Amino acid sequence: MIHFVLHDARDSVAVVVVEGVQAGMALNGWIMDEDRMVGVQARQDIPIGHKVALVDLSPGDTVHKYGIDIGRVVAPIKAGEHAHVHNIKTKRW
Repeated sequence: MIHFVLHDARDSVAVVVVEGVQAGMALNGWIMDEDRMVGVQARQDIPIGHKVALVDLSPGDTVHKYGIDIGRVVAPIKAGEHAHVHNIKTKRW
């Protein structure tokens, strides 16, 4: 089963594409550009359509999704945690 998708293997977050992701679950992800699978263990419950961190991120780090810069980290995020507006902000303002 595929739990999350990402386009670029260098992405630091990916989109959860199923409901019911709960802390402790082993998640499988599909890297679309390379047609290969990767995995991460969920550390938190993550809603469908939200992001899961694929690597540990620190405040000030740039977040990459779909191969592009989508913002900066404002609170520490561990691989497998929910990555959203509470710990990522845009760089636009």
